[in-house]
Amino acid sequence: MSAITSIIEKKLGSLAMPVSLEMPDGEKIGAADPTIRLRIKDASVLTHFAAGQVGVLGEDYVEGKFDFEGSMRDLMRMAATILPGSPIDASQLGWLSGFVRRMISVWHHSMERDARQIEFHYDLSDDFYALWLDPRRVYSCAYYKEADYTLAQAQNAKLDHICRKLALKPGERFLDCGGGWGGLMLWAAENYDVDVTGITLSHNQHAYVNDLIQKKGLSGRVRFELLDYRKLDETKPFDKIASVGMFEHVGRAQLTGYFSKLRRLVRPGGLIMNHGITAGGLSNTELGNGMGDFIEKFIFPGGELSHVHYVMQTIAEAGLEAVDVENIRPHYARTLWAWSDALEQHLGEARTLLNTPSAERSLRAYRMYLAGCAMGFEHGWVALHQILAQHVPTGRSDELDYPRDLAYPWRRDYIYVDR
Repeated sequence: MSAITSIIEKKLGSLAMPVSLEMPDGEKIGAADPTIRLRIKDASVLTHFAAGQVGVLGEDYVEGKFDFEGSMRDLMRMAATILPGSPIDASQLGWLSGFVRRMISVWHHSMERDARQIEFHYDLSDDFYALWLDPRRVYSCAYYKEADYTLAQAQNAKLDHICRKLALKPGERFLDCGGGWGGLMLWAAENYDVDVTGITLSHNQHAYVNDLIQKKGLSGRVRFELLDYRKLDETKPFDKIASVGMFEHVGRAQLTGYFSKLRRLVRPGGLIMNHGITAGGLSNTELGNGMGDFIEKFIFPGGELSHVHYVMQTIAEAGLEAVDVENIRPHYARTLWAWSDALEQHLGEARTLLNTPSAERSLRAYRMYLAGCAMGFEHGWVALHQILAQHVPTGRSDELDYPRDLAYPWRRDYIYVDR
């Protein structure tokens, strides 16, 4: 028996669930009646398994170096148990590596690079995303207001939760910065009677949403532009702004500039909602054990994480005041599992829809990405914060008296009362 085989057998014996491995030469080790069966095709996988490099194992799977039998949920349970430690601790940065990371962040996020990175992810195939998203194709954390909500119900609840936090009122000018497939834009227009502008860098999303706007007869008060946020006109401020799943793509080094731009785009006393993924650790911009590298290579090139304390700092540096903060991390774990389960139920259709020479590779990447992220949110390695901020007023003595020019009422119950 080789040394690496001996290490793996000990690791398998320590797992709480039965797992077996079939070696490239046909040798089988581990449980006789496994919940997860790994069929290894390349010996390098054994080294990565022994070291608990789960992100690298994800890449091995995408590259076809191993296959597995069993559920994706059980595979992630196994992955979490073979880790050598917290992926947060494994990705902490020293001052020099942090400086280098900042320089890379600045370089990664030019307008041209951001456009290419968004196209890389969101222009894969609209029909592929439709297989596992809700009918509105809301590609961000849902809000399970009730424990037994379906994904569609939870996404509707999230859209309304954001609109309520922003205290949207009929006739207000509302900006959706990074509008996706239009879920929030259309919900706000149809349920809150606001005038909506949305922007995106995705050609597929731009075409899809503008077709929906026409079909719904909303072209008079909803518009969706193919535009970088840095080019938005500041001469006509909006009353309210939402940034949902957007700031992760902006780049850590650009966050103060991003929030400064949003401040210049909102009227004094107006509100900005930032809904985005945050890091579980104080200084890591990605997860260790190969997880961050996997996301960078296969899913979100240029994406970076920031801890909520850093996000709050950049919001303040931009001249905004944070008035409400909510961590909805477990909601995203449940959302991601709903997406993962839906994709697992439609693997055959997904292969047909992707219909490219690299279709199987893309599908394998998404299977690992959705389930792996669900595991990450369950363990608290990443979080999701909604931060409501306002253009800072000064010297006001009437803020608690519902003045018409200030949007935030300083009483949180306004989010929850029936309209």
